[in-house]
Amino acid sequence: EGADQWERSPRSAGHVWRRFLGMANKMLKRTGLPSDLCERLSKYQIVSCRDFLSLSPLELMRLTGLSIHKVYALAKTVSKACAPKMITALEIKTERCSHPSNAFFPTSLAELDEVLHGGLACGTLTEVTGPSGCGKTQFCIMLSVLATLPISMGGLDGTVIYIDTESAFSAERLVEMARCRFPDYFSTEQELIRMTNKIYLYRELTCLDVLKRVESLEDDVISKGVKLIVVDSVASVVRKEFDPRLEGNLTKRSNLLSSEAATLKYLAEEFSIPVILTNQITTRMGQRQAASFKPSSVEIDLLQSEGCGVSPDGETGFATAALGNTWSHSINTRLIMQYLDYHSRQVIVAKSPLAPFAAFMFTIQNSGLILQGEDDQSSSLMEGTDPGLLPIRVRSSIGHCSSWDPSSLTQGKLRSTE
Repeated sequence: EGADQWERSPRSAGHVWRRFLGMANKMLKRTGLPSDLCERLSKYQIVSCRDFLSLSPLELMRLTGLSIHKVYALAKTVSKACAPKMITALEIKTERCSHPSNAFFPTSLAELDEVLHGGLACGTLTEVTGPSGCGKTQFCIMLSVLATLPISMGGLDGTVIYIDTESAFSAERLVEMARCRFPDYFSTEQELIRMTNKIYLYRELTCLDVLKRVESLEDDVISKGVKLIVVDSVASVVRKEFDPRLEGNLTKRSNLLSSEAATLKYLAEEFSIPVILTNQITTRMGQRQAASFKPSSVEIDLLQSEGCGVSPDGETGFATAALGNTWSHSINTRLIMQYLDYHSRQVIVAKSPLAPFAAFMFTIQNSGLILQGEDDQSSSLMEGTDPGLLPIRVRSSIGHCSSWDPSSLTQGKLRSTE
């Protein structure tokens, strides 16, 4: 149908194809086109379905040297390859039952895995959010070790793509976790070398670099046997480059995040792998505070790194996941990590299509995250709360406060959470 519409409007630049762009990052060489044609198009940086379908028929005729009818035939082939395919609920259930190792990625945290029906769902996006230093990167590093393990040990027996936007990844910590968590398996230097060779680290420090890397991952996933993708963190570069106070920046930021999410969802679904994303926190203010408080740029930075509790009346400030509600709808599962006090931490299943609301105490040790037992799940403060607005407890000199005066920032009453 799309190709017929294109045929009726041959000078279109491909706008009728935008409905396909969610899955249009599939590489042309995986669509059934002749390999020599794909090679020829790649010389013009046309390597994905998106690139191909964004060109007009006349442009494709010039680049391929083919007739208009053959170009239409190619367009139909590419369209079918990248268009979403229908699948029944029975087929999904049968696939998961026949290949249980492809359905979930165990975190090795038994109680959390039980609540999540086996672990982090493959083929989906899982976000881990929380304040600085609460264990997000530690969790990602631990999952990277687990993904390289054999399936018989609860691993994915594959390689890992780790996109580090904060320069927080530590190879030394990776080795320490592996040795301490699985001392028998990683008892030799050879096994440690094999494990570390399976983790591919990309340090991307700008929004454009992250987007380009994400859009080029399909080849890596195929050629390297990737079973886990980690982006730590999504929020870091976005919040540095897009000042929400400038006109048009929120729209640009939203478009960028939507593109990243669409591409990562395609990779997750196409190859049935889990994708882990970390997020930061931001501070929301009550209506009375927002009307009376006009922070300076320095105070805005503090607001984004500080946080307090939330009162039932919704009038006081609180810390919550960054990037807004639109982003929260892009992810499938949200895990929140937060402080209970200076030493204690908690992980919360705040959003999941499978799991109920649940919270667990944990500590960070040499071997990674260790659960301390299930926390009380009947909290009236959080149960039933919109996961996009769920208040997050952070570490500060005044702990988890029930009310908050933003003017205290100018009085030196709050200290940095770093």
